[in-house]
Amino acid sequence: MEKKKVLIVDDSALVRQLLTEILNQHPQLEVVGTASDPIVAVQKIRETSPDVITLDVEMPRMDGLEFLQRLMAAYPVPVVMISSWTKENSSTALKALELGAVDVVAKPQVGVSAGLRELSMQIIDKVLAASQVDVGRLRPVLTIDRPKEELTRTLEPSERVIVIGASTGGTRAITRIVSQLPPATPGILVVQHMPEYFTKSFADSLDRVTTLQVKEAANGDRLMRGQVLIAPGNYHTALRADARGYYVAVTQGPLINRHRPSVGHAFASAAKVAGKNGIGIILTGMGDDGARELKLMREQGAVTIAQDEASSVVFGMPRRAIELGSARLVMSLDEIAEFLRQLGTT
Repeated sequence: MEKKKVLIVDDSALVRQLLTEILNQHPQLEVVGTASDPIVAVQKIRETSPDVITLDVEMPRMDGLEFLQRLMAAYPVPVVMISSWTKENSSTALKALELGAVDVVAKPQVGVSAGLRELSMQIIDKVLAASQVDVGRLRPVLTIDRPKEELTRTLEPSERVIVIGASTGGTRAITRIVSQLPPATPGILVVQHMPEYFTKSFADSLDRVTTLQVKEAANGDRLMRGQVLIAPGNYHTALRADARGYYVAVTQGPLINRHRPSVGHAFASAAKVAGKNGIGIILTGMGDDGARELKLMREQGAVTIAQDEASSVVFGMPRRAIELGSARLVMSLDEIAEFLRQLGTT
């Protein structure tokens, strides 16, 4: 199999060296060049024609976001942003995804060498996933503000509850679905593979483009009709139920399926507490997180849906769910939105 060519753009010589060592470990990846700033990167792109670029944000001569915007216009290529994101600048990561970046990785704040090595599997997975993406197919993210209607109310245990899981390309897919839903839609729990802090920015961004109420989940939050809860980065979020209805348990714990939050963890909990009232939806992403656990939901009588290949940025997670017989239905993003929209009008 021909190796995917990777160009690393980062102003730190240490980071360039570490990323080169990490990515070259994988038999399907080859670092063909590095650049200390976007101006040097332009020449390297001409020389190497990379399949994937890793890009820092804060760099000399031109910041990463400006370079990303120019790159997508002149030479569209999959980009994974690897930068020192903080709580304060996490919205920059969402902006990078809106501008066309495929995924983001949070560079360690301290202990960069040891930290990046600990993240090596995640970095490899994200670069491999990005290498499969046709960036020309990425649709713009909606940015219009949508008016809210105060219709939220606690879901009773006998009502429908929706759990959505996604990875690479998921922020766009989730936005496309949720932006089309009416205020009376049953409560939704979303698990999107994202680092800590990013999920709060994603929740705030999503809240602006839908009539639903969207917030990052906190331990004990009740699932409300007309509301979306986003699982926080670096924490697992599970569905629970009591006499009053559904709520979420937010815990840290070990990685599950190599992720935290894990889609599989949420699906398994939904199978247990929601049974036939659950609706499980697995969207675009690399790997198989959630594919097996979605089958548990189906076995309990839940409606289970996998995104189709044509609308997926990366068809890994949905494909595996389909292969395992976990998905009762296979739908495009707009078909999923229409299916859920009917639930909000009945």
